[in-house]
Amino acid sequence: MIGHLAYASGSPCPTVVLDAGLLAPDEESVRRELTAVRRYLTDAGGSHVLKIALVRPSEHPMFDLDYRFVQALPGGPDRFDFRGSCGHSILSAVVAASRSGMLPKLTPGGRIRVNVLNNGDSVVCEVDAVDRDEVRFTVYFVQPGGVAVSRLLLTGEARTELAVEDGGNVTVSLVSSGNAYAFVDARELGIADHGALFSAGSELFERMARIRAAAAAHLGWSPEGAFPKIAAIVPMEPGRLAARAISVPSWHPTMALTGAVCLGAATRVPGTIPWAMAREQGPADGLIDITTPGGDTAVTATTLETAGEPALTWVGVGRKRVTFQGSFVLEPLAHLQFEEIAQCLALSATSA
Repeated sequence: MIGHLAYASGSPCPTVVLDAGLLAPDEESVRRELTAVRRYLTDAGGSHVLKIALVRPSEHPMFDLDYRFVQALPGGPDRFDFRGSCGHSILSAVVAASRSGMLPKLTPGGRIRVNVLNNGDSVVCEVDAVDRDEVRFTVYFVQPGGVAVSRLLLTGEARTELAVEDGGNVTVSLVSSGNAYAFVDARELGIADHGALFSAGSELFERMARIRAAAAAHLGWSPEGAFPKIAAIVPMEPGRLAARAISVPSWHPTMALTGAVCLGAATRVPGTIPWAMAREQGPADGLIDITTPGGDTAVTATTLETAGEPALTWVGVGRKRVTFQGSFVLEPLAHLQFEEIAQCLALSATSA
């Protein structure tokens, strides 16, 4: 099998992209195959690659690409989480699929529609610019017909009090849009402003990890998995929030693209911590700038009134860059490479 590596700016690591059509259909077999892939990557110096995208041309008439995200977990090559998604990985998968011939050549103004199999998300990747090895995108997470914002609440309530091991009770907002997140007011953790948030070290990291584990347990999910993710937030100025998030297995250098999507959506859900925080210094209109230790992200979340309740229609994130890092033969699955090359040549001929 041929693996493709691509890196989306702001992500903690590159994504390895594989043709899902060449892998076994059942999860148990996929786990064995991906375990072999991780061992091979580790031996080749790629142990830091913890994001895996499984892609194939979509058979659905509304989409171009079917995408399944797998989060590799620390602690062994056979540890994975299939629950959530990853926006940076989606963009990496689109670039790699185009380079391999699975998708047409990317051109400015083009749009690739991605069907996220993990959670049913509909994602539109609009190409802003194409250079030799880099593609720039604006990404839209679309809710066809809109979804009532109350349905984004994982517990049905805007705020949930968690009993945290060795940390007392902490209030979070558990929201799912793009990915499941626990949002916590950094001030409740003793963090006064964005400067203190960005300079905090292991003590805050470990406390947030415990809060995340408590949120997972509250939802009936494995605390050892990667979801829900967690971010501490604090207001900066009108229309701007500071955020710091945990990735696997350390601080996220910026914030996951799906985290930005979820935070933007959460500012439109009445009563949540992000909703209240976005309104502390004035009215909010769905436009939000998110400042992280690694840079800024602009997010737009749009809602319409439906049956007396706001419904989320789409969330957009701009200025995302992806660099293609190359392709290589995965030795454990090398017997599949010739079939894969034949398929890619056939797809290229069909789209020509």
